[in-house]
Amino acid sequence: MWLRVVAAVVLVGAGVGAQAADTDAVARGIAASCAACHGTNGVSAGVVPSLAGAPKSELASKLRDYKAGRREGTIMPQLAKGYTDEQIELAAAWFAGQPAPRK
Repeated sequence: MWLRVVAAVVLVGAGVGAQAADTDAVARGIAASCAACHGTNGVSAGVVPSLAGAPKSELASKLRDYKAGRREGTIMPQLAKGYTDEQIELAAAWFAGQPAPRK
């Protein structure tokens, strides 16, 4: 009996781990589309702001504002409209988890 319980716990744990890996892969995929302007892993080498290490809530709020037309920009309003709220949260969390650029 206890072997069945252990096996069930291991299988559930593996499923949770796989979901986390899938979520991370999706978040990285979304973030990769930002690299052309915001740099690899969100560390900009130019005048465009870096995203790495910024608070998740701040990043998500800005993206939602671009999406809703409450924030002006050149390309960001159009790009933000292409993301669901869930995708915005995933990307914001991913960038927030990256090391902030050194100044």
